[in-house]
Amino acid sequence: MRIVIVLISLILIINTVTFGQVKVYKGTSQYSSDVICRVEDGKVYKKSSSYSSDVLCHVSGNRVFKTNSSYTSDVIYTIKDGKVFKGTSNYTSDIAFTIKDSKLYKGTSSYTSDIIATIKDGKVYGGTSSYTSDIEFTIDGNLTIEEFVAVWYAVKYCY
Repeated sequence: MRIVIVLISLILIINTVTFGQVKVYKGTSQYSSDVICRVEDGKVYKKSSSYSSDVLCHVSGNRVFKTNSSYTSDVIYTIKDGKVFKGTSNYTSDIAFTIKDSKLYKGTSSYTSDIIATIKDGKVYGGTSSYTSDIEFTIDGNLTIEEFVAVWYAVKYCY
């Protein structure tokens, strides 16, 4: 009985350490040298770093902020109902992209021709593609929609 309790405790500790972070890799790679960024507690770090000076952006509520800032002037995106607004705006004209059915659409569009990316099984494909050669990056773990938007920003604008 004592061994079972120790094993369960070890599993819980390992899961806490392992599942506390999500790594994002170039293309289909899983090599540590190909880590683009790392997400932990809503913060997106450069490569595999854990230094606060290497935070590219972070999530607070439904907003993505630059670095470790909490100023409203440093809001990159505001996410509401799958719509990703620029800055703190809630205006339709300020929608950068929309996330719906695992696809990113330009602005408010829902046309196939306006698909920016497709997300499937942790892989982010360019446009409507599902070819391995079109995988832009791979997410090794689960992210909230807000964390995904933060990663998208990091990959597209910081990398």
